[in-house]
Amino acid sequence: MSDIVVFGAGGTAGSRIAVEAFDRGHRVVAAVRRPEATSYLPAGIRVVTGDATSERSVRELAPDADALVVAIGGGDRTLWPDAARTLIDGLRAMPAAPRIIHVGGGATLLSPAGRQLLDEPDFPEEYRDAALGQADALELYRSGADGVSWTYVSPPPLEFHPGERTGRYRTGTDRPVTDAEGRSVVSYEDLAVAVVDEIENPQFRNMRFTVAY
Repeated sequence: MSDIVVFGAGGTAGSRIAVEAFDRGHRVVAAVRRPEATSYLPAGIRVVTGDATSERSVRELAPDADALVVAIGGGDRTLWPDAARTLIDGLRAMPAAPRIIHVGGGATLLSPAGRQLLDEPDFPEEYRDAALGQADALELYRSGADGVSWTYVSPPPLEFHPGERTGRYRTGTDRPVTDAEGRSVVSYEDLAVAVVDEIENPQFRNMRFTVAY
């Protein structure tokens, strides 16, 4: 059994990760900005006010945790690198720091041409700000997280939606995982399975991985 803090547990991805971890017997803390909006979470999940970009929140929640899951959204480009920087700086000073599991964006995956998908000319402009923020966070982990254990998880770049929990998925690293028809798709529910699997049985320490069917 692990102690897992989920920042952003009120959101679509975070709530499913929190429930998946709880259902497997882990002790889960849901760190959210508005605790009153999480009544749908199981009663056994402890809900607290918390913010991954807050040094105070990290300082208060990290010492008792085995893993800190970052599944936040809704901000501008600075949100994700601010969270990554706050966590890295806060955990680096701890003698027995938890691991960071950052749920990032699929637009940082590589196209067949070897470019980030967000750099392709047909990338939708309305998603660019968030995609660039997630790219900034990934670069911070890769270049500035010495001494901190982290994993960055990318969903498929396009077909990622609520659906069925099948408990199955395939993994890759920097390119989308595709099926025989070239599609890359996974449900939020199975992304949550993959995240908790990685917490329980680490395969991608200090690197990024992606999942799809």
